[in-house]
Amino acid sequence: MRLASTHLLKAAYGRHAVGAFNVCNLEQIHGLFRGAAEARAPILVQFTRVIRSYAHPLMLEKVLQAAESIYPEASFAVHLDHGDEAACTDAIASGHYSSVMIDASHLPFDQNVAATRRVVEMAHARGVAVEAELGQLKGVEDAMSHEVKKAILTDPAKAEEFVARTGCDSLAVAIGTSHGAYKFAGKQRLHLDRLAEIHTRLRGFPLVLHGGSAVPKLEIERINAAGGHLEDTASGISESELRRAIEFGVTKVNIGTDGRLIWTRVHREFFRDKPKDFDFMPPGQTYMDDYAAFVVAKCQALGAAGRAQDALNKGQSETG
Repeated sequence: MRLASTHLLKAAYGRHAVGAFNVCNLEQIHGLFRGAAEARAPILVQFTRVIRSYAHPLMLEKVLQAAESIYPEASFAVHLDHGDEAACTDAIASGHYSSVMIDASHLPFDQNVAATRRVVEMAHARGVAVEAELGQLKGVEDAMSHEVKKAILTDPAKAEEFVARTGCDSLAVAIGTSHGAYKFAGKQRLHLDRLAEIHTRLRGFPLVLHGGSAVPKLEIERINAAGGHLEDTASGISESELRRAIEFGVTKVNIGTDGRLIWTRVHREFFRDKPKDFDFMPPGQTYMDDYAAFVVAKCQALGAAGRAQDALNKGQSETG
């Protein structure tokens, strides 16, 4: 069942986090919906503007409509990830998204506020929620000066001001992670002290953790054993860090890299072991199975397993 993003986040806040999964093809969508249904967990289906350009927005929507019919027990909302103003405008006008992310974090503070406010006004007029971002996601920080680290991480006081001035519905915060497989360097991990301060200033307001993949060492090892060449410094977010982040207001966790790593491992191993084969469906089926199992495990780690009814109840209570 398709729900509003705000209902998922309101039902989750302080209890668990909603997994927001970036997907781009039918194998991923099958695996995602199958896993969510098995876990009885609410999920956010995320499309980036790059994926929308790659697959075409209409194709993605039709595949989603099919998945909704095939897996009627799945509870989900649809979200545009890392949109610019043009992508947000298009997604809002389509009527297919219940939330959009405007990423103007690369702009100076006041320009970020202005761009976010424009999207908020446009989105709220259509009943669409808005996620914004303050600070910049970077992974390698150990060699940086204190001043550079401070400039990258989200400033708690600025976060409070930003939310008040923009009217956004959730905020992606930079607390030390990044996109991709190489999230950290050396002993650096999530800046949970920074997150705790943001949470204190924005208590009750949903925060978003981008770069939430685990990047399991076993996946890296298997990919490399099958001909890959990923560095052994690749690392991600541990389950213990996720649990602490949820305590400090993180209500949505973005997950993209793990799905790509599973895809790479499945296909590398298949064609290594069966070099004469050229049928894409057998590894595709394996990927659907493995991705579904991954989604179940991730929803359990986020505390979202068995929580789908909570989101449904929240939606029913707010819509009368």
